[in-house]
This record gives sequence, structure tokens and C-alpha cells, in this order.
Amino acid sequence: MPFLSSIKNTVLLSVLILAACGNQVKTKNTTVEIVKEETISKPADSILVGASKTKSYLPLLKGKKTAIVANPTSVIFKPNGTYTHLVDSLLSLEVDIQKVFAPEHGFRGEADAGEAVHDEVDTKTGIPLISLHGKSKKPSDAQLQNIDMVLFDIQDVGVRFYTYIATLQLVMEACAKNNIPIIVLDRPNPNGHYIDGPTMEKEHTSFLGMTTIPLVYGMTIGEYAKMIQVEEKIKVDLTVITLEHYTHSSFYSLPIRPSPNLPNDTSINLYPSLGFFEGTNVNAGRGTEAQFQQYGAPFFEKEAYDYSYTPQPNFGAKYPKHDGELCYGKELSKTPKMKSVRLQWLIDAYEHTTDKKLFFNSASFTKHAGTAVLQKQIEAGLTEKEIRASWAAAIARFKKIRVKYLLYD
Repeated sequence: MPFLSSIKNTVLLSVLILAACGNQVKTKNTTVEIVKEETISKPADSILVGASKTKSYLPLLKGKKTAIVANPTSVIFKPNGTYTHLVDSLLSLEVDIQKVFAPEHGFRGEADAGEAVHDEVDTKTGIPLISLHGKSKKPSDAQLQNIDMVLFDIQDVGVRFYTYIATLQLVMEACAKNNIPIIVLDRPNPNGHYIDGPTMEKEHTSFLGMTTIPLVYGMTIGEYAKMIQVEEKIKVDLTVITLEHYTHSSFYSLPIRPSPNLPNDTSINLYPSLGFFEGTNVNAGRGTEAQFQQYGAPFFEKEAYDYSYTPQPNFGAKYPKHDGELCYGKELSKTPKMKSVRLQWLIDAYEHTTDKKLFFNSASFTKHAGTAVLQKQIEAGLTEKEIRASWAAAIARFKKIRVKYLLYD
């Protein structure tokens, strides 16, 4: 996959590089060998992520018992084209990390979508890992006892039903309840160049969408945190460590897949549109190496498609839809970068379903869409243009709210 192109150097970051490579750290009465730096194929580009601005947040962590919300994307990039995990690097700088909270897919990113993540101890650091995607999705009072600071650093993709922003909101609420400050290390939004899609309705909020925002909302996770702090009345002490050299129109290629089934830029760009299929019985590429770059089902009209594939269990998809079945559909990996949510594939798939009763999983589709209206519109035969027109007023209202919290052009 394409990678970041270059990253700015700082004196403190150089110190971090020297400290993080091959050091041993004592934590929880255990000597831990810090994970060695990983190499990416190109130097990072001029965008400087919040995690790399260590000078801005290390003083805030000094002497604080810290909990970190992190996953495999929580890394500090280096000028030489390498990176280290945030947790490993902060341990080497003697930050007192008490525990790590793990979101969907887990701390090391190995769990399937929707799969429960269990509490455990990280084998590489000896730090307790607390699941935020198992029995509970919100830190408990007991889990936050004796914590002085929470640090949140996860790469988001700017799509409402991608659950990391729900995790952020629940963590912020827990911090507010326990009077614990939270620091959000900002990262670019690869879908931050547009706003589109149906807006979440309050009666359909869930972990797939907790706030009344459009499907694609055009904000970084730091901007989103600022917005929900005010709009959702979360009385928390919030600090956002901002990006440098970033605008919402900046191209940003993620160096690490943000979750198992988003392997590259194309899948991330197609995800807002093909993600609707998660609420249907159509396979959206899970169980293949082209996740969210194709779709298909065995119940489509064969003569309507000249493409087919067969899903098989693989990394990130232990039980893919239509496992081992030949699926007819479309391959979309060559699609040019999009600036809107497209419904044409969803409508086309529904129209070419042999038995319409097989298509929707209504409860799940409503949660993904944020509204029960979209399914009814498709079943009624409305065109994409007609459906998109029904989104316009809510998107316009959201844009007026959004602009108050933007940190970047």
C-alpha cells in the first residue's frame, strides 16, 4: 500500500528515537524489552501527527499515572522512515503507564470486526490491557481509579459507523465522571475532504453512531472530540495535540492499516459507500484480499455480472459472509478517489437480487445507515439523486455546527 512520504524532525523526537530502540524498561516488576522500531517503505510526508509532537504533551504526563487508549496505529513516526509504538516509546521515557484500554480489534489489531476483545496482559510490555469491546465499551470507575491522565491516540477514517469515535465519546464521558483530564493526539482523516451521507437520527443511535452527524463528517478525531465535548455536554478537561501542515484537503496515505479489513487507501475511500453492505447479506470483500474493494452474493442474478469471487476465512474475517460460496458482483479497486457517498452499488445490488427478502438485515442496516428511511427508499425504487436530495437539509445544519470546532482549513 502507499505510505507517508516525509516527517519533520525535532530535537525531542531524536531523543525519543535514541531512547526507544532496544532499551529495557522495568514496569510492573517486570523487565520489558522495548519493541524495536518498524520500517515503512517511504519517509513520512510533511504532515506531523500529534503523537510525534512529544514536546507538547510529555510535560503533561510527567508524574502522572497514565492510561492510554491505543491500537496498532498509535505510533510515533521518525525522520528515517521508521516508527515505534506510542506505548513502547513512552515507557522508554519513563512515563508511568498503568494500563492500556483496547478498542475494537484489540491493542495489537488481531480481532475480527465486532469480535469481543478480552482483558489480558500485553506480552511485550507486561502492561494490563483492558477491553473496550467486550462486556463493556466504557471504562468503569474502578478501572479509572488512581488514574491521573488518559491519553487517546487512534487513527480514525472519518466514517460514523467506524467505532473508534464511539470509543472516544465513551472514554470522554468516563473521564468527565471521574474528573480525569484527557489528551487526544490528533491524526489526519483520510476521508476528511468531504461531508456526505444520511445523518444519524437520535432514535437509532448505537455504538455504530452515537451522535447526530452525517455518515462522512469531515473532521479529524481531535476536532470531533472538541465538538462532542460541547454539543454532547461532556464536562471533561480536554487537550488536543494538533497536527502540523494538514488541511482537510490534504492527501494522507495511512502507513498502517487502521483495522484488519481496511488494507489500503482504496478500501478506506470506498468504505463509506460499501460499508452499507455490512447491514445486508451481501459480502463486501471480507474473506478476500480485496476487502471493501468489491461486493457480491450468491443470490444475485448471474447474468447481470461478469465478475465473481469466493470468500474464505482469513486474517480479520474468521467467518466471512458466504464462506466458500461463489459470489457474483463487482470489482471496484480501480475506482478513482471519491468525494461523495455513492449509492449506485447498493441500489444495483438490490435490483439484481433474485429474492429481495434475502437482501436486508433490517436492524443492522438501520444502525449502519443511522435511519430506517434509507432502506424504505431503496425498496421503493427511488433514484440515487432523489435519495441524496433527502440528505441535504440535515447536512447543511451539521456544517454550521462543524465549522465552530475546526482546527484546520
